[in-house]
Amino acid sequence: MSRKYKFGEKEGAYFISFATVFWIDLFTRIEYFDIVIKALDYCRKNKGMIIFGYCIMPSHIHLIFRSAEGKPSELIRDFKGFTSRKLIQAIQENNQESRKEWLLWMLKKAGERNSNVKNYQLWQQNNKPIEIWSLKVFEQKLNYVHQNPVESGFVVEPWEWKYSSARNYCDDFEDVLKIDINT
Repeated sequence: MSRKYKFGEKEGAYFISFATVFWIDLFTRIEYFDIVIKALDYCRKNKGMIIFGYCIMPSHIHLIFRSAEGKPSELIRDFKGFTSRKLIQAIQENNQESRKEWLLWMLKKAGERNSNVKNYQLWQQNNKPIEIWSLKVFEQKLNYVHQNPVESGFVVEPWEWKYSSARNYCDDFEDVLKIDINT
């Protein structure tokens, strides 16, 4: 994680985005989305991640969360490390992945540019956590997260994007990940 941006208030809620290296559109297959969803769910159930909103886009993730244990930096570090290993393994083992060689080459190229990485690098190192210090800021960030697939032209309405918490805030849709709306 970048040394430039830090989590100030350890107990606070944060908006954070993180992207794949070179902004690669990695999330184009259900199995890759599922790895991230399962990891978020695990963090929510076992590592004290309180999730208020999220959106998984093809090349990046937006997340509004809080660490119940006051360790937001460690939580994101562990999440990114785990998902990186699982996603790289999934790419390597996916015989249907038409971009396998190119993806692994790009991830290897990114890893070679970083002395902290042994082989492949999947996530960009820089995060810019923005503290949610008021209801107005929360609403702005949540709206930004939910509007991301609309602004990108993938859907017309936010709740139509399957991998977004916009569905959790609507009564008519099945969500893919439970969030902590009332926390």
